[in-house]
Formats: sequence, C-alpha cells, structure tokens
Amino acid sequence: MPELPEVETVRRGLQPVMEGAVVEKLVLNRPDLRFPFPENLNDRLQGQKIVSLGRRAKYLLIEFEDGASLISHLGMSGSYRIEPDLRVSAQEQAEDGFHYPRSKNPTHDHVVFHVQSPVYGSRQVIYNDPRRFGFLLLCGTGELAEHPSLKDLGIEPTGNSLSGPVLAELFKGKKVPLKAALLDQRLIAGLGNIYVCEALWRTGLSPLRAAGDVAQDPQLAEALATSVREVIAEAIVAGGSSLRDHRQADGTLGYFQHSFAVYDREGEPCRRCGAPVQRIVQNGRSTFFCAACSS
Repeated sequence: MPELPEVETVRRGLQPVMEGAVVEKLVLNRPDLRFPFPENLNDRLQGQKIVSLGRRAKYLLIEFEDGASLISHLGMSGSYRIEPDLRVSAQEQAEDGFHYPRSKNPTHDHVVFHVQSPVYGSRQVIYNDPRRFGFLLLCGTGELAEHPSLKDLGIEPTGNSLSGPVLAELFKGKKVPLKAALLDQRLIAGLGNIYVCEALWRTGLSPLRAAGDVAQDPQLAEALATSVREVIAEAIVAGGSSLRDHRQADGTLGYFQHSFAVYDREGEPCRRCGAPVQRIVQNGRSTFFCAACSS
C-alpha cells in the first residue's frame, strides 16, 4: 500500500497541473472502486476550478471552488499519471517539462480528469488501480475534519508537529509494542510498515519494546520522533519507494528502497553492526529489524 511519502510525492507531482485548472470533463469507466462513485460526480465537478491539492495522512484532498472536496485514497495499487490531451503536438509535449510514459495498463484506467490548466493547457489526469481498493468520496471542504475517513486521524509525522514531548504523551502508559503504537493511525497519521521499520532501526529501538518505555525517557522519545521525521522527509525527496505499483505522477519510479537499512533485507548484514537482519510477524505484518543492535 502506498504510504505517506508516496502519497505526498503524488500530490506534489499533480499540483502544478491540477491547481488552478478547470475540470472540463470527468470520465468514469466503471461504476465503483472500493465504494460506488458519488452520484452524478461528473455533473457536480464539470466546470469547477480546482483551488488546491492537499494531503491528510494517506489521503489526497482535491478542493474545488464551490466548496466541495474530493477525498482520494490510493488503496493497494492506485496511482495517478498526467498525460497530454491528444490534440497537443509532440513538440509541445517535449517543451512543457513533463514526461509521459504509459506507466500502467490502460485497462485499469478507471477515472480520467480532463482539465484545462492555465499553465499547461489541456491535460488528462488518469487514476489507474488494478486491484480497485482505492476510492473517491465527495465532501464539503468545511466538513473534512468530521468526515468518517479523517476525523479519528492523529497528528502528522511531518514538520514540527511530531516532537519528543508529543510522542511521549501519545505513548504514555501504553504496553503495546512500539511497532504497533507507531502504526496506530489514531496516534500518528500516515505512518506505514516500511518507514516505521526504518525509523526504529535508526533509533536503535526494538519493535518489540513497549511503547510506554519510550514515554518515560525524554531523550529516547526525542530521538525516535526525529528519526520518524527524517525518514519521512528523505523518502519524500526520493519520490517514495517503488516496491510494486507505485510510480510518480510523471511515470518515473521512486528510489528510497535503495536506502533501506532493514526493510525487506532479511538475512542481509545490518548496516550498523553487520549482524543479520531478522524478520518477524507482528499483527500479520512483516517486521524487519536487527536484534543485535536494537534494545
């Protein structure tokens, strides 16, 4: 599943074309994804100007001029890509700074936004999803905070929102393992399996350690908060991790997977101490860590 860095990378890739653009037409090539599409979605969005493209945790938020917002989740295999309008010449395509490889099987192109950008002209923004676990929901912009998909989300692990004192308060008295606490979206929104494994390794913490232990040590809490923020920031710069389905909006691959210290490296030497990386299963998910240099 795309995690926060992948979703933020997609947002940044779509932003130049979509912000300020007008939706000329919306094409839905099937009646639903994980959920049915909102009723009369094309009629409701046609002619609307896109005011902003935001993100909350792993959700893309597309805000329109009339006060509506489209909540988009990529599910397990969803991706967006930008393609030129067929009327745009090859020379114009080459000059506008975007790349347009057909990065996905068009059979799975389920949603196509035909937009008119004030900078890039006519473009198609295409949502592709082979497994169809993604979704599009419509909500009033002022109602986003109370939407069922968003209302219970915790703090964002970016910027200065996540600090040692904040993390200590979130984990205070919790007996669950650190890995489970970090993945709890009600505490910290947007963290996923890959980047939690990497952040714990950077801090030298075992994923099996009780979350409450960290809450009692201000220095350890600060170190973990710093590692989480740094891993997320570096992954965003790298364009995310292209393990299976993820590509950026221009079709290129993310490359943070080449920096993994432990994730998906079972049996390989730890980059810190040389001991073999171990894999265990926690709550049905693989956890990769170094037992030799984590406590």
